[in-house]
Amino acid sequence: MSKDMPETGAGTRRHGGRYIYEELRKQILTLKLKPGAQLDEVSLAAQFGLSRSPVRDALARLSSEGLVTILPNRTTLVTPFEIEEFPKYISALDLIQRAVSRLAATQHTVSDLARIRKADVAYLEAVSSGDFQAMSETNKALHMAIAHAASNPYFVGYYERLLGEGQRLLHLHFDFTLSSPTATKLGRDHDELIDAIARRDADAAEKAAHEHTMLFQKRFLDYMRQNLTESVAIF
Repeated sequence: MSKDMPETGAGTRRHGGRYIYEELRKQILTLKLKPGAQLDEVSLAAQFGLSRSPVRDALARLSSEGLVTILPNRTTLVTPFEIEEFPKYISALDLIQRAVSRLAATQHTVSDLARIRKADVAYLEAVSSGDFQAMSETNKALHMAIAHAASNPYFVGYYERLLGEGQRLLHLHFDFTLSSPTATKLGRDHDELIDAIARRDADAAEKAAHEHTMLFQKRFLDYMRQNLTESVAIF
């Protein structure tokens, strides 16, 4: 298990499965637990000072989000990310992102728009702080606010899963983007998308969503070109 695991105590026992879920999710998204790492129920239960039942519940929740994979023999792994699958991931993300953004432009309410703008403020604050975990979480929250504004629940769950899987990639390229003088800098990345939604311009919202996905792809591929040896070891 990771040496970064927290000390156990009364607080951990009180929160049970929710605490285990949040702690493991954080370590997976920040790559403290690497893709492919094995997660053992018995070891986790001992580490957190809990029975195996809340550990199993936490792993099941992480599995539903695509962050861990439970094999037929009950072995549990942090879900690997094969870099060869990245183009397929981008294709799926682009399609759903364009769809929810287009719908958000035509279906959003005043309250929806206020939530989107508030989420964007939180994202920009996270960028200013340089906190990668906060950046990935607030970025996801912003896009989920757009998804909810689309008023189609069938899109929400699938989009959330795709965004969750992409958070590990975000963490990698956030680090590179903030530290590399040649990288496309982070900033007001969502302005055109939010403005198009606010104007109820569905075509412009879809176009901005596509360009946003392509920017994510560019940043990640730039990271890969600069860190190929290390990245192969990670994935």
